[in-house]
Amino acid sequence: MQEDKRKSIRYCRRCIYPETKPDLHIDQEGVCSACLSFEQREKIDWNTRKEQLHEILERYRSRDKNIYDCIVPVSGGKDSHFQVITMLRLGMNPLCVTATTDALSPLGRRNIENVKKLGVDYIELTTNPVVRRNINRLALRQVGDISWPEHLTIFTIPVRIAVQLNIPLIIWGENPQNEYGGPATAQKDNVLTRRWLEEFGGLLGLRVTDLIGQEGIEQKHLIQYTYPLDEELQKVGVTGLFLGYFVPWDGYHNALIAQAHGFETYPKVIEGSFVNYENLDNYQTGIHDYFKFLKYGFGRATDLACLHLRRGRLAREEALELTKKHDGIFPWTYLGFPLEKILQEINMDIDEFVQICDRFTNKTIFLCDARGNLIKNASGSLTKINYDNVN
Repeated sequence: MQEDKRKSIRYCRRCIYPETKPDLHIDQEGVCSACLSFEQREKIDWNTRKEQLHEILERYRSRDKNIYDCIVPVSGGKDSHFQVITMLRLGMNPLCVTATTDALSPLGRRNIENVKKLGVDYIELTTNPVVRRNINRLALRQVGDISWPEHLTIFTIPVRIAVQLNIPLIIWGENPQNEYGGPATAQKDNVLTRRWLEEFGGLLGLRVTDLIGQEGIEQKHLIQYTYPLDEELQKVGVTGLFLGYFVPWDGYHNALIAQAHGFETYPKVIEGSFVNYENLDNYQTGIHDYFKFLKYGFGRATDLACLHLRRGRLAREEALELTKKHDGIFPWTYLGFPLEKILQEINMDIDEFVQICDRFTNKTIFLCDARGNLIKNASGSLTKINYDNVN
């Protein structure tokens, strides 16, 4: 008789985050660190935080107008629209910086152009696409994250430009450890440091130097993937502020503000999600979110459900129903773009992709047969076996 290796997962009793989420802690009362962090918002004097933000911006505002007041890293999404709009409202002269996404969609391109129309100077830096595709493929095979190079360069490129152009202040959006849970020390951070990138930047144990010698990658190819030296940062005095520390961050609110300023949403619900206003720029996002589901048993629909649940827009039962419907569907398409073509860009076929999926799947939380093989439905999707633990 085969041993039952299925895992009983504990869930937050307020939201529906599972204990398998990296950096999440569920306390003895059954409440996760993300919910506890959100609860603290009620105790925050947001007027005081707003005054603090004004004071900081005034301190960094260029006096002679020969350099920019700040850098705003942007992707063209709802949050970066909100960051830019907020800085312009506060009288800042920002330089917007985009680290080009891995597989930019036409909708993503239109939204980038819309950011420019807000009235800003703009730099978009594209890394060597041949090397980038090799890193996409390598990262998918080695750490199960096709978006690894993108998640790295959105942090390194704006900081490198800040150093090169002598612009000390960088305005980031939310602190993900505050919004989605994490160690208490990270929740309290309102500046981005090299240590933050290394600890929470999603590198999954794969270092930039590990790439050298693989897929023909040389040191010269990795300049934009490399964070500036501490001495360089100190010379310019580069500091990063999370705007979400100073205002009660809310992605849905940001989307409404962005739409009022020309931001374009998708015409229907996005695959793996239940909204149409985020993750619009990258065809590879469906693969990234699917691997999160395979590894940890939750996907982007769970993230969204928890965000709306905490803000009173969803009941817990509704949130659970939405995640069951939308999380974990095999990513045959994303933004209507077929998986086969997405994989062709990184020289991979469907068969290899499925093998990689199976290798990174946590079999203790999905239905398997008597031999331990994953059971899939006709569309290739798995069956999660622990929803009964959500109560």
